[in-house]
Amino acid sequence: MADQLTLGLIGSGNIGGALARLAVDAGLNVVLSNSRGPETLADLVAELGPRARAATPAQAAAAGDWVVVAVPLKHHRRVPAAPLAGKVVLDTTNYYPERDGSIAELDAEQVTTSELLQRHLLDSEVVKAFNNIWVKHLLSLPRPAGAPARSVLPIAGDTTEAKAAATRLIDLLGFDVLDTGPLADSWRFQRDAPAYVGLYFKDQQEMTADDPGGPVTADELRTALAAAVRPGEAA
Repeated sequence: MADQLTLGLIGSGNIGGALARLAVDAGLNVVLSNSRGPETLADLVAELGPRARAATPAQAAAAGDWVVVAVPLKHHRRVPAAPLAGKVVLDTTNYYPERDGSIAELDAEQVTTSELLQRHLLDSEVVKAFNNIWVKHLLSLPRPAGAPARSVLPIAGDTTEAKAAATRLIDLLGFDVLDTGPLADSWRFQRDAPAYVGLYFKDQQEMTADDPGGPVTADELRTALAAAVRPGEAA
């Protein structure tokens, strides 16, 4: 039963807050956390209602049946590893050198952001998810299972079991899922790739702030993923 399941959130900013809202709407319990302390989340908890509570990152990690990491990439080593042992961790991070500082392995395309987090969380199973959609569209595009206008989100992960668990959560939150392969392939929907953010705009030419979002099919997502080219590689 959904009402017996809990989503833990490490990071409760735009993406974390949006996922918390979707989770509560889906009947899940939510434990939110951030780097500034549970008391700073009082307003968000009050808005979300009785299914939500605030805690420390370690407590949110321990409480979650799934745990979402939604922190700036430069802080990924602050994510508490011990309470996440054996858990599926959904990673929303993107690499912004102007914010995160230069990371040589990422600059050289030798590793993906989720592989970095997986190195830190050796005893967890990391699944890349929710990083390629604008927060406004994350909130506007969910639809019930089977709805003809239900959008598809990509995931990547190194085990079938972890991806199945992530798919269950994403389905509860209102999206279908396309498995894109292992974490090493998650670069195909990283920042600035064809499957990143713009794909979910209704008007992909203008992409204005008031755009309501448009549904994305599995075939459309596959086409965008196939069009991805790493810097230095021929198209």
